Amino acid sequence: MTELTKLTIGQTLKGLSEKKFSAVELTQSYIKNIEQNRHLNAFITESFDLALTQAKKSDEKISAGKAGDLEGIPLGIKDLFCTKNLRTTAGSKMLADFVPPYESTVTQKLLDAGSITLGKLNMDEFAMGSANTNSFFGPVINPYKRKGSDENLVPGGSSGGSAAAVAANLCAAATGSDTGGSIRQPASFTNTVGIKPTYGRCSRYGMIAFASSLDQAGIFAKNVYDAALLQRVISGFDVKDSTSVNLVVPQFEKLLNADIKGKKIGIPKEYFVAGMPEEIIQLWNRGKEALQKRGAEIVEISLPHTNYAAAVYYVVASAECSSNLSRFDGVRYGFRAEEENLSIEKMYEKTRAQGFGQEVKRRILTGTYVLSAGYFDAYYKKAQRVRNLIRQDFIEAFKKVDAILAPTTPSAAFSINESKTIGESDPVKMYLNDVFTIPVNLAGLPAISVPAGFDKDGLPLGLQIITKHFDEQTAFDVALALEKNS
Repeated sequence: MTELTKLTIGQTLKGLSEKKFSAVELTQSYIKNIEQNRHLNAFITESFDLALTQAKKSDEKISAGKAGDLEGIPLGIKDLFCTKNLRTTAGSKMLADFVPPYESTVTQKLLDAGSITLGKLNMDEFAMGSANTNSFFGPVINPYKRKGSDENLVPGGSSGGSAAAVAANLCAAATGSDTGGSIRQPASFTNTVGIKPTYGRCSRYGMIAFASSLDQAGIFAKNVYDAALLQRVISGFDVKDSTSVNLVVPQFEKLLNADIKGKKIGIPKEYFVAGMPEEIIQLWNRGKEALQKRGAEIVEISLPHTNYAAAVYYVVASAECSSNLSRFDGVRYGFRAEEENLSIEKMYEKTRAQGFGQEVKRRILTGTYVLSAGYFDAYYKKAQRVRNLIRQDFIEAFKKVDAILAPTTPSAAFSINESKTIGESDPVKMYLNDVFTIPVNLAGLPAISVPAGFDKDGLPLGLQIITKHFDEQTAFDVALALEKNS
């Protein structure tokens, strides 16, 4: 029965409609798979009873001919999305016992479409990390290993639980969030498809905020069709989120077209970074050749301010993190230091010192510094000016090309031990893991990572397709062309 968990969503919907298996049988298969793979630590909270109740209702709706777009599809939810009456921790001790009284807009849309909630997926604390080793609930383990080695590898971050769960068939697909590459980088590390839509395409209502001008909800899936379907379901305007954009959402999955003849694909010369492994360059070249064979024209482009993207990102993201996380003070909800008779100031200090992990504290301190009176103009304001220049680079590039092709990451997945060593001794080196993904978030653009091959150790590598604002359809189409070539 666990073979059911290997099906794509498209195949699963067909099987359910043809009564080849029931939603309950499907859900039981996923539950069994989760129980057999708990060593991956992909889930923080399992909701099996809820899932089986939802599955029974889905079977009734399918029998009555009232099935939704995702009727009976078991999903995993990144533990950043608030889920009514289901624990939501953001991977932090600060929210270890938080049970929201409301549902995020993204998860509500999935529920309305008939999906089933298997549980909440592990993540870097408050979405801060590139390896999923910063979670209060322990690191997530990548289902992939190097040839001839049993060493545990990272799944990428911050949506590592989502990526690992989809790669290991613990759920049919999963939600993620992407602030600087937190969907695309884990997707590349786990051989999954990861889509980060245009900023404003999805509502952020009910997402626990890290950096409000950068965070965006997206999807992990087994193939491009599934990603397009799910992205269409979670997209749309929401009066509860002032940053969501009131635009018609295309029928992404129905409009999919791998015919890219005549499309111009940009290759940014600045993405050839010093020290990039030869395997990544070869992968990139194979991607270009595959698109050329399908009739696309390859065009060299320049994104001149790319070199400043990582520095700008860590100023802006840290500043917004400092502001957003100031609400976690032990007063209204969440963790509070246990000592009695503390002054209000001491209670704040001890609560935040004990409730936040090392990486979160590092970013809060950095953000508070760049927002302080003497440094606001020198750091934060200047970073925002350069951010606008990065955005303008892309706008100019898209006057010449339809899409941009680039590597998703500068390497394959690395070991958990290596991640911890680098993170403690040289956190900036860990931050540079997102060098190819960060510019997209700063510019608010859509981008998708699609599996593109394996390195010499048998580890997956991804290629990234970037398109202009609200043109997710072209990203899906080019990704489908690459998928069909693999």
